Amino acid sequence: MTGAPLLVIVGATGTGKSESAIRTAELLRARGETAEIVNADAMQLYRGMDIGTAKVPEADRRGIPHHLFDVLDVTDEASVAAYQRDARAEVEAIAARGAVPILVGGSGLYVSSVIYDFRFPGRDRKLRARLEAELDEHGPGLLFARLKAADAETAAKIDPANGRRIVRALEILELAERGHGAALPASPRLWRPSVLIGLSTPRELLVGRLDRRVEQMWRAGLVAEADRLRSAGIERGVTASRAIGYAQALAQLRGELTEAEAIAQTQALTRRYARRQVSWFKRYEHVTWIDTEAGDAASRARLAVDRLIEWRSSSTSARVTAPGTTSSSSPTPMARST
Repeated sequence: MTGAPLLVIVGATGTGKSESAIRTAELLRARGETAEIVNADAMQLYRGMDIGTAKVPEADRRGIPHHLFDVLDVTDEASVAAYQRDARAEVEAIAARGAVPILVGGSGLYVSSVIYDFRFPGRDRKLRARLEAELDEHGPGLLFARLKAADAETAAKIDPANGRRIVRALEILELAERGHGAALPASPRLWRPSVLIGLSTPRELLVGRLDRRVEQMWRAGLVAEADRLRSAGIERGVTASRAIGYAQALAQLRGELTEAEAIAQTQALTRRYARRQVSWFKRYEHVTWIDTEAGDAASRARLAVDRLIEWRSSSTSARVTAPGTTSSSSPTPMARST
C-alpha cells in the first residue's frame, strides 16, 4: 500500500457529490495532477440503471476516469465484501499510477467497507436459507423484532422494512456467537490515510429538491428504463429489483401502483433514505463538512483540494519532525490511518 491519501466525498442523496467529485478532479488536473473517481453508490454498480440512480453519463464525465460503474448485471446480487475487494484494488491501482483516488457515493456501508479497516463475517448457506424462508413466510416484522431484542444497536441502523439487511444482520449475529467475528467495530481504524469531505444541505431545502428530482426521473423516462430492464431480468434480481424508484416503477408497470402512487412512494422512501444517510455519515470522525448552499460546486472543489494540500503539508512536517512516525493530532479536520 502506498502512502498517497484517499480523498472521500460523502453525503446524502441530492447533495451534489458527483459534480463535486468531477470539479475536484478537474481542479487537480489544472494544477498538473491527475485524479480518478471510484464509485461508492451500490445501485450505480448496475448496468442500465441510469435515470433512477442519477448516474453521470459518460459524455458528462469531462475526461475524468470513473471506476466501478456499470460492472454488474441487474440479475447479480451486490455484495459489500466483493465491493470492498474491488474498490480497494482500484484505489491502490490509481495511487500506484501517481493519481489521486476520489471515492464518492452515499451508500454508507459501501463507503465504510473501503475506508475502514475491518473484515466481514463469513456466510452460512443453511442458516441464510432458514432465515430467508422465515422472511418469506412471516415478513420482516417478526425478524426485525428478534434482531432488536438480541442487538438493539444494530437494529437501530437498519430499516425495519429491509428484509435482506435484517436477514444478514441475524446471520452475522449467530455466526458471531459461534466465534466467527463481528461487523464494523464502534471505533474503527482507517484503512489508509484519508481526507474526508462531507456535503450537507439544510433539510428543508433537501426535501423539496429530492421530491422534484423524483418527479424529473419519471419525466426523463424511468418507467421506460425499468421496462427495458425487465428483459434483462431485473425482476429476478435480489438487489436491483428492490432499488428505490425501480421497485415502484416496476410495480407501476405491473399495474400494482398508479403513476401518482409510484412517485409518492418513491419520494417518501427517498426522503427516509436521505435521513439515514445523514445519520450514518454524521458518525464519521474528522470530516470537513461543507454546506452546499454556502457556495457553488467550484468552491466546494477548491475546499476539497485545499484539505488535500493541507494533509500533504502536515504529513511532510510530521515526517521531518519525527522520521518514521506520524503526528497523533492534526490542526485540520482530516483523518489519518492508525
